[in-house]
Amino acid sequence: MASTFHSVSLMTLISAGLLAACNPKTEAPQHPSGKEKTAKTEMLESGAAILQTDSPLQPMNIYLDGFHADKNNPAHQMEAHHFCRQVNEDFAQCVLFDGNTRQANLIGIEYIISETLFESLPEQEKQYWHPHNYEILSGQLIAPGIPGIAEKELMKGKMNSYGKTWHVWNSAPLGKAGDKIPLGEATLEWSFNQDGEALPGLVEKRDQHMGVSTNEKRNQRAELKALAKPQAGVDALKGKFPGPTRPLPGVVDKKAASPK
Repeated sequence: MASTFHSVSLMTLISAGLLAACNPKTEAPQHPSGKEKTAKTEMLESGAAILQTDSPLQPMNIYLDGFHADKNNPAHQMEAHHFCRQVNEDFAQCVLFDGNTRQANLIGIEYIISETLFESLPEQEKQYWHPHNYEILSGQLIAPGIPGIAEKELMKGKMNSYGKTWHVWNSAPLGKAGDKIPLGEATLEWSFNQDGEALPGLVEKRDQHMGVSTNEKRNQRAELKALAKPQAGVDALKGKFPGPTRPLPGVVDKKAASPK
């Protein structure tokens, strides 16, 4: 992966953006069932915050916002707020939330790997990893709060990558009531890979409350199409979405691109 996270100039831009950022707040859609915190619990939390500072969560400071669809039920879709740590040039790990405030609920995890690591996986394992090129080229995946040039470089470093995502809390599906607490089995999530796969209102709702334009980001990232390679899994859910879909130039399934 040609990631540029370790570039001094890029990190300067990102750091400046993080310091100046005033991200629109996305409140958690669910308030979990249970009693209010007692004074004792709040006191213990305050003590822990002061004394327990060596946390694996502290490096998870790369914020991405995007969308997922249940691989077994593609009409079941939701927005997911990712807080990630770039472990090395080929591997990142993210915790997923249903909002971006302190009250947000933890709904899942995602691991992100480079094309190189993906190709090293056993064939049986590859079915769990969704492709990322459409998310990037369509403008649907965003990094709120950092300068546009830094966001574009970040997305450039994620071209041709893959993600393995599990949701454990059905808290905010579009157009449906979410659960008050995590229920049932974990669900394997997938990416969108054609225009029209996202349900009407999903992207528009995000753009409105985050103050962004997916279409503008798509136009700004047009030159990244030159980096796009055919990916596995692009056609994994083809024909399984409720409405008509259209391919996006640069987003090609590896099987379709292979000679017959």
